[in-house]
Amino acid sequence: MDVKRDILWRVYLSYIFVVLICIAILGKAFYIQQVQGTYWRGLSDSLHQRIISIPAERGTIYSEDGQMLSTNMPKFDILIDFRVDPLHEKNGKLFREKIDTLCDSLSYLFKDKTPNDYKAMLTKAFEAREPNFEFKNKLDYQQYLTLSKFPLFKLGRYKSGFIAIEKNTRLNPYANLGYRTIGLARDENKVGLEKSYDTVLAGQNGRQLVRAIAGGVTVPVQDGEFLIAPQTGKDIVSNINVFIQQVTEKALNSMMVSNAAETGVAMVMEVKTGKIVAMANLGKVREGVYSENLNYATRVTEPGSTFKLVTLLNALEYGVKLQDKINIEGGLWSYGGKMVKDAETSGTYETTVLHAFEESSNVGMAKLIVENFVPNPQIYYKQLSKLRIDSTSGIDLMGEGRPQITKPGNKLWATTTLPWMGFGYNIAISPIQTLTLYNCIANNGVMMRPYLVNAIKDQGKLIKSIEPKAYPWAIASPNTIKSLRIALEGVCINGTAKKLFANSLYKVAGKTGTALVSEGASGYKNNRFQSSFVGYFPAENPQYTIAVIIINRPNNPNHYGASVAGPVWKEIADRLYSTYIHNKLEVAPSFKLKDSQLFNYALSKSNFNNITKHIQISYQDSSLNNDWLQVHGVGLQMKSSGQSMDDKAMPNIIGMKLQDAIWLCEKMGLMVKCYGKGKVISQSLMQGHAIIKGQQIQIQLN
Repeated sequence: MDVKRDILWRVYLSYIFVVLICIAILGKAFYIQQVQGTYWRGLSDSLHQRIISIPAERGTIYSEDGQMLSTNMPKFDILIDFRVDPLHEKNGKLFREKIDTLCDSLSYLFKDKTPNDYKAMLTKAFEAREPNFEFKNKLDYQQYLTLSKFPLFKLGRYKSGFIAIEKNTRLNPYANLGYRTIGLARDENKVGLEKSYDTVLAGQNGRQLVRAIAGGVTVPVQDGEFLIAPQTGKDIVSNINVFIQQVTEKALNSMMVSNAAETGVAMVMEVKTGKIVAMANLGKVREGVYSENLNYATRVTEPGSTFKLVTLLNALEYGVKLQDKINIEGGLWSYGGKMVKDAETSGTYETTVLHAFEESSNVGMAKLIVENFVPNPQIYYKQLSKLRIDSTSGIDLMGEGRPQITKPGNKLWATTTLPWMGFGYNIAISPIQTLTLYNCIANNGVMMRPYLVNAIKDQGKLIKSIEPKAYPWAIASPNTIKSLRIALEGVCINGTAKKLFANSLYKVAGKTGTALVSEGASGYKNNRFQSSFVGYFPAENPQYTIAVIIINRPNNPNHYGASVAGPVWKEIADRLYSTYIHNKLEVAPSFKLKDSQLFNYALSKSNFNNITKHIQISYQDSSLNNDWLQVHGVGLQMKSSGQSMDDKAMPNIIGMKLQDAIWLCEKMGLMVKCYGKGKVISQSLMQGHAIIKGQQIQIQLN
């Protein structure tokens, strides 16, 4: 009996102990839930939730005529999470039912694999339950949209595992056009306007609370809500004119290919404003192939004979006259133990200062220095400061090199330093400085700051206009400027550029330049020449100043400024003259072309017939049986010509209604992205551009 009681007591005690433990557990659970619940839930959220930065959309860079030069385009990386439960329910019934039609659709869209190849790849990933299977990268919006409607994928992320990660990619619609000037934006590696105006274009990043889900993927805690909303960057409107830029690059590239040159730069500046309307920088990639790899316009080099303009200006300011006599020693003169030699020893001795400049005599310029400035070099250097030769040009483009000028007291100073500077050696300046200097002569002695951006906009609204800036001093007296213009015209009439402009329809003022290029420790022994031509036109009423500077391969026999840089300069000037200046159709700061003056539009023949019927305008028609027309003319002088649509080359759609433009582009297999309302005023694929099916075209409406 005692044994039984003892056993029962132990059982009851154990039972009571278990009950107490259960009560304690329940009590603790209740305490955690009800009392400490907020704390623990917050701790859990802190492990699965975090604040992330939402990149702001970068602003767009436009040309002066409204064309997009650099903009954001969405790209999509596609992942598939094969761990989602619906895919594996009922032994993967959903996956196995949809995989065949999905793979057929994928093969048809991407055309890179057969349906069987896609099926094998996806089935393998499905069976392995891969969490974030990388399916496709950098799809455009149209591809993503199509893909999201495919069988299985259209069920969404939580049933199919389909995950699309959107990323903004910087796109230059004109590809390599002005690439180094416009620049690129790749993380920290920015150049050109993208770097110079980075704070304007970048906008302000936002912040958002997200929650981590399977596979490390995050989703917003509250869809569409931000702690701080991202602010889109501002747009900038550059001075770049797409047509002039294309003409400039084409002319430069053609000469560099034919002459197997190393590097080249060509720039066009509006005389009255200092606007840089074109800047082409080409470097050799491989034999016969050039690209915009560096901004040679802002890199300093010894200018050579184009710097003789500075020497002549200083001499004229010092009291020298163009008709003063000077002995150029037959083109060979010894000074300071070194020989000064003209490019061509003509045998001429006594001549005028004007003729010495026209024939680009090194001896003549060195003698002007020796006779007027060697006793007191500071007079010469003071004038360099007045011309801003000893400082950067001030262009709104980061990375311009500082001039390298050897002055008295410097360890490199020698007896020959100043005379050699007289014909462009012992000094290094950037091509943009040379262009600015010559433009100053074209502008009657008023120096304009060169600049590339004329406006900053926010969603189309002007928030800042950047006006031309003139430096508040005259670089020289009116008589000196007049003499310099006579001398620069003389180069093109009687001097080294005489043959180049013999049959020109307009008068040119400019200077040729041929300089040996120093290559560091190697010096000048590689016999590499720099060919230059800088000038303005029309000489009597200058509209544009152009600089062309090309560095040739070593020992190239064709290396003179008049035969290498000169033809490039003339080709650019010819196109500008025929397009903007001939018949008084000038592009000036206060003058803009209107539709009623100069026009070139595209539209359907039926619309055109309807318009002309109502307004009763006569026109010349050479369209024959074409359904689409190109209508162009000046004022009331109108012509219509047919546009052939062969699905291989991009037609002109400027002037079309959006309905016609979209129908035509989609018929040719293009994907259209349009901005604005009204008629088409610009197209990202230029007329004649080869068309690739599925390619995107961006259309700007007015």
